Amino acid sequence: MYIQYTQYAITSDISQGAKMNLIEVNGLCKNFDSFKLKDVSFSLEQGFIMGFIGRNGAGKSTTLKCMLNLMNNDGGSVNLCGLSIPKDEIEIKNQVGYVFGGVDFYPEAKISRITKVTKSFYKDWNNELYKNLCDRFEIDQNKKFKQLSAGMKVKYSVAVAMSHNPRLLILDEPTSGLDPAARDDLVLLFQEFIEDGEHSILFSTHITSDLEKCADYITYIKNGQILASTEKENFRTCYISVAGKKDQLSTDLEGKIIGLHKHQLGFEGLMKTDDKALAEQNGFEIASPSLEDIMIHIERR
Repeated sequence: MYIQYTQYAITSDISQGAKMNLIEVNGLCKNFDSFKLKDVSFSLEQGFIMGFIGRNGAGKSTTLKCMLNLMNNDGGSVNLCGLSIPKDEIEIKNQVGYVFGGVDFYPEAKISRITKVTKSFYKDWNNELYKNLCDRFEIDQNKKFKQLSAGMKVKYSVAVAMSHNPRLLILDEPTSGLDPAARDDLVLLFQEFIEDGEHSILFSTHITSDLEKCADYITYIKNGQILASTEKENFRTCYISVAGKKDQLSTDLEGKIIGLHKHQLGFEGLMKTDDKALAEQNGFEIASPSLEDIMIHIERR
């Protein structure tokens, strides 16, 4: 089922053809005893999908929660849909749909009852869109929430997040718990959502293959700091995968290899694309890395 979002778009004061940033995060900080979110900054324009990646504990969920004022920050500013957090929080939450992992609805309540209560909080709830999404996801309105599988709970949360005509979706691990076919359907839905050029999506995920299919931009966070925030292809082309035999390595070359892994047959790792000529001179095997390859080697470093 294809769902057309253009007809549900919220009217804005932005002139046709003009683009605005739906996300502007500048210098965001959050201090814990054992972890700090340090000067996190990135932005996302209308009409695009940004993948937010990094290992567990890197600061992804903390960043997303601070962006929505679900957690107080210790510095910096956040503007979503042209509005400021926390000053415009109520209006922002009418224009932003969000799903966070581990958030459960009342387990004994039927889906229809949960929806009836939830939609009362939104001024632009769209019953037709909600019905279309539930039909697409095969969500039984008469089931209790606790009767849904983990994957169906994710689908229901996404359906609710998308049914109040948001301009922006902020999703934490939205494809977690879904089988490959269901993940693919969700990725297609995300692409449909942004194709009118008026909507955008920011989502964190460990399933980088989903980002290979749909993300336009990648923001990479490590130890509470942004390492990169750029177009996906720019991010990928910054690196090359290298491999070879151990006797091809020298101390100087080892210092150039990111996430060097030595094994019985030789070695593998990443190098900056700027060092490609050096890799070729030393006879390394060279390939284009996937997002997963880059993440594995950066975190190994």
